[in-house]
Formats: sequence, C-alpha cells, structure tokens
Amino acid sequence: MTLVMKFGGTSVGSAGAMRETAVLIQQAQQEWGQVVVVASGMGSKPVKVTDLLLNGAHTAVAGDGETYKQLAAQMRQIHVEAIEGLLEPGAERDAILAENGRFIDRFRRLCQAVHILGELTPRALDAISGMGEQMSVRILAAYLRQIGRPAEAIDATELVVTDDNFQAASPLMDLTTMKVEERVRPLLEQGVLPIITGFIGSTEDGITTTLGRGGSDFSAAILGQALHASEVWIWTDVNGVMTTDPRLVPDARNIPRLTFREVSELAYYGAKVLHPKTIRPCVENGIPLRIKNTFNPAHPGTVIVPDNEAVNGGVKAVTAIKDLSLITVEGTGMIGIPGIAARTFGAVARSDVSVLLISQASSEQSICFSTPDAAADAVIAALEAEFDEELARRDIDRIWAQHDISIITVVGVGMRHTPGIAGRLFSALGKHGVNIIAIAQGSSECSISLVVDGGDTGTAVARIHELI
Repeated sequence: MTLVMKFGGTSVGSAGAMRETAVLIQQAQQEWGQVVVVASGMGSKPVKVTDLLLNGAHTAVAGDGETYKQLAAQMRQIHVEAIEGLLEPGAERDAILAENGRFIDRFRRLCQAVHILGELTPRALDAISGMGEQMSVRILAAYLRQIGRPAEAIDATELVVTDDNFQAASPLMDLTTMKVEERVRPLLEQGVLPIITGFIGSTEDGITTTLGRGGSDFSAAILGQALHASEVWIWTDVNGVMTTDPRLVPDARNIPRLTFREVSELAYYGAKVLHPKTIRPCVENGIPLRIKNTFNPAHPGTVIVPDNEAVNGGVKAVTAIKDLSLITVEGTGMIGIPGIAARTFGAVARSDVSVLLISQASSEQSICFSTPDAAADAVIAALEAEFDEELARRDIDRIWAQHDISIITVVGVGMRHTPGIAGRLFSALGKHGVNIIAIAQGSSECSISLVVDGGDTGTAVARIHELI
C-alpha cells in the first residue's frame, strides 16, 4: 500500500517540528510500507518563509534595494538554526548548510535583477517563491537519514509537469505520471522515503512554475493520483475541518466525516484547510483523503468520503467570505431579452474577475452577483461599456454595487433530505436583526449561500452555527 503524506509549513517550521514530523513519517512507513512525503516551506508563526520570499521580490520591484537583503539574512538564520538543531556536526550537515546557502544566494541575485530591471514577471515570481520548499525538504531528508531512515529529497520540478500558466499552473497528468513512475517508484521499492517539494512544478521546457498558494495540498493529490495511492493525508496545525472559523465562533468543533462535495463547497467558500484544487484528483480516482493535526496526531481528524456514501443530518458547517461587493444589473427592459446574462458575465470575464455567487429574479428584471470588493469599480466600468446602448435607451436602468458585504454559506449534503432548513436559517438570522440581501442555492441542495452586510458577518455565522 502507498500513502502520500503532506506536511504544511508549521509541521516543518522548526527543528522541533521536524523531529515530530519525522516520528509520524516513521510510524506511517512501519504501517503502510511505501510512504511518499510532500513538504511545504518552513512556516513557524508568525514567520513563513514563502511570505519572506514574496516580500523580497515585491519590495525589490518597488525600488527597495535593501529589504530583500535583510530578508535573505533572516531566512539564512531560520534555516541554519533548523539545520544545526537537527543535524550532527559532519559532512552531511556541512553539505546541507552549503546547499541551502546557495538557494539564499540565488534569491538575492534574482531580487537584485528584479530591482535593477524594475520588472517582476509571473515567471520570475515562481522562480523565487518556490525556494522555501526546496530548502525544507533537504533538511528533513537529511535528518531522516541521520536517524536511520533512507530518504531522498526531490524537487517536484523533476516530477510535476505543468502548463505555463505561471502562479497558478495546472498539471499535465500523463507526463507527470510517467515521470513519477520513473523517478519515485524505484525509490519506494527500495524502501527509500521520497521527500518531495510541494507547491512547485515545471513546464515541459523545465521552467519552474507554482500551483498557487496552498498548492502543496494539490501537489500531494497529484502524486497520489500518479502513484495510485491508497490514501492521501494532509497534515496541518488544526484537528481537521471545523464546523466554522473558530476566530468567529470559539466553540467551533471538528467535523469527523465529510463528503467530497461538502469539502469542495467549504474550500470554495472560504475554509482555509484545503486548497480547492486538492479535491479533484482524489474524487476522480476514489482516493480517500484525511486531514490530521501534526501536533495532535492521536486526534482522528476529518476523513473525506465519496459522495455516494449514505449521509444523515442537516447542516454540517458554516463559512464566510468577507470584503465582497454585490453588483446588480437591473431594468424593466431586460425582461425577455435573450443574451443579457451571457453578455453580463462575458464582460466580467474580460475583466479577469472571479464571480463567487449569482442570483436572478424570476421576472428577469435584475441580475446580481458578488465579486471581490477591490474589483467592483473595474467590473462596473466594463458592464457600463458593454451595455452602453441599453443604458441610453433605459432598457437597463442602472448598474450599481453594494460594498462591504459577506457571503455566508451553509453546507451539508444531508440538507436535501431535511425539510425546513432554509426556514430555520432565516428565522435564526431574523431574530437577531440580520438582514439577508440575496440568496443562492444550487440544485444539488448541498449548500445555501446568503449575502449579508459585512458588519453582520460574525453574528450571522454564530447564530447559524447554533443550528449545527
């Protein structure tokens, strides 16, 4: 059996964290036999190496020629402390210190080039932002070798072949599977632990790409698919998926079991545990996915089950996305006119803005949808240009935005078998003075999304959470 385990930044964020992670890896190898490890860059709170890398690049392009040097020194200290805290003096430690030092030096050179040119392309940003993983896997693999577990650090640039959509690349699975089988399978058969970088890949031409922030989860799922893994485990710093954000509701609790559809909804609507793309390779290949806490490994965490598994109950979780705008296109002249919706969302797409929720009155007098607050003005300008003639004829009366709104989403596949869920939600919010601005529900009945004023976010989440 093959198990793919992904460890987040806090799980490899210090010498102590890496020791605990190594224990989990050893236990898994004893139980499963073949184990593949995917690791993020070091990320002890409040410092995350990936954030330092990105900060260095962005300050350099802004004309700051000093900050990236200070960040390089800070990263060097972080990694040296981890190496010296884990590895015994000798040739292995010297080699890892030197190799990590070369990554820091490369970071400085790239930032210097960005500073001189005054330009930071997505390709250059990918080359810079993936170095954290490349440094952490080398430290972890060296420590595993030191404690008697054969291990080899591997850059995912050797394995995960992607398109050239820098900053959010997509894997080319046929090529990726071939490379993984050639490079990783022999190591597993020899009892060697592959310690692989998350987050990064490369184009067919060998140019480094990244899978987007949080992409290390995606990396684990990609490798799970390529290796036909028995399971994929995501190790993080929380006890699985929670019923809501504990920062909004202190008594939020762990959800032992979720379906793939429920997790996909939660990931899309603001839950921070999983990268939204992570689900797809697992769903398509029937690979169970578990979310566990590195610092509380005895906790069962959350297991993700197939959608066809029988489920009971109603609401499973509630989540919120803040800092949005609700944009409305309205006018009596829209009634019965074909193509209004298509033109509306075509204009939004040309603005390169994501739409998170759509609601339309059955009378067709208005269409409203949500976008990030920062993009609202650009979207309205694009819509006004698209409907210039209709606005002049008064077929469309106005295009306007309500700012500072939040989407509250209630998730649970069991809701479709439980009458009265919507009524209970509306009653709970109405009793506490929360006005619902718009509503959207998919035909699957897996989720209901409510738009509320941003100032009511905490109250809305807390009152709905009481129904779980």
